[in-house]
Amino acid sequence: MSISASDPQHGWRAPGTDPVASPVVAGVLARVGEALDELGSLSLGALSDPDVIRVLEAATSAVGRVTAQACRVSAEADRRRLGDEIGARHTHQWWARRTRLTRGEAARLVRLGRSFEEDVHAPVGAALAAGDLRVDQAQVIVAAVDSIPDEVETPDGQVRHIDADIRAQARDHLLKVAADHDAKVLRRVGKRILDVVAPEVGEALEQQLLEREAQNAAATAFLKLHDDGHGKTWGRFSLPAHQGAALKLALHAIANPARHDHDELKDAKTGEWRPTPQRLGQAFGEFIERYPADQLPQTAGVNATVVITLDLKALHTGLGAATLGNGDRISASTARRLACEAGIIPLVLGGKSMPLDVGRSKRFHTRYQRIALTVRDKGCTAEGCDMPPDACHAHHDLEWTADHGPTNVDTGRLLCPHHHRRAHDPRYETRTGPDNKVSFHRRT
Repeated sequence: MSISASDPQHGWRAPGTDPVASPVVAGVLARVGEALDELGSLSLGALSDPDVIRVLEAATSAVGRVTAQACRVSAEADRRRLGDEIGARHTHQWWARRTRLTRGEAARLVRLGRSFEEDVHAPVGAALAAGDLRVDQAQVIVAAVDSIPDEVETPDGQVRHIDADIRAQARDHLLKVAADHDAKVLRRVGKRILDVVAPEVGEALEQQLLEREAQNAAATAFLKLHDDGHGKTWGRFSLPAHQGAALKLALHAIANPARHDHDELKDAKTGEWRPTPQRLGQAFGEFIERYPADQLPQTAGVNATVVITLDLKALHTGLGAATLGNGDRISASTARRLACEAGIIPLVLGGKSMPLDVGRSKRFHTRYQRIALTVRDKGCTAEGCDMPPDACHAHHDLEWTADHGPTNVDTGRLLCPHHHRRAHDPRYETRTGPDNKVSFHRRT
């Protein structure tokens, strides 16, 4: 027996074909469409400011109201297993295919609609349908109430059962908070909702939740790095919250505009301020370069130290390329700068690519040498620069690579990141004045 592409007799319809609506449903949908068409026909430029505000608020409310109906109807479709029409395993897959929703979004809305059928969540669905809630607020409230455990062990070892009345109180309190706050605030309140409705068990529950979160964050921490072959490394990572907070503080401290001249913070071509993510990315790179390699754990008898290979000519001129231990290539000028400040060892090759010298890893000035440089230089020693000492690098006047300069106070100086890069830029000549201030002059 063959079945055509659309065969109502056998209860099957090709995906995407329009089912025939009853007169009642067709009338309701037509009126909804007409109202939206009428709203869309408004000439916004002719509206007063109060009218624009009112239309914007009404449209925002309508999004929630319409979504509430989509949730309600999707729950009914799920109960009827309408996805069987195309052999879908789940209703949200069928719905997503018919309407071009993503599967994830369709699944979230079906779950929300099924939740509204439960007595404890019915008032949340009603508030969304009335336009009093946003969709993300409704999702947060449902998740917060569902996360309340059936029982909590109190600090004195007693087991306290959480009944339906406490869940209802939690829901009602969150609905009240939602009248004045967005989903982000609501989520924070929801995590500690028992402190409000059942304070005798709220603290114990929070402690248990925080311990579980910390254990999960530590167990699922990861870092993925990928070299794109064009001089960039891309990455994704997950850290426990306290480590993420420490990293953000460190990067914001390095990216602080007070320790940079404003030209560094602007795009060289457009003159526009660089976006914060870009400045933080550059700060992350500086954070890595400045981390002392000799404080890292040892592997095979040595600290985790990056080795750069470059030939003698590149070392002296800053021209050409250098090779990292993993085979990636960087410019020789970058290698010279890193050898001065970062935890990197230069491996110098002669004319036949034979090692001539392996640099020492003790290129960092010691803590006490940094203190002495701070007392003497009081900040960046470039003429006209007022960057404070804590915003500066320790620079070797006698290049650690090219001149085999020692790491001491006499041949060291403080330079801010901008002028430190300038000191290693082969396009500029560095001159030291009698006051120990340095100036930079473009070579001609």
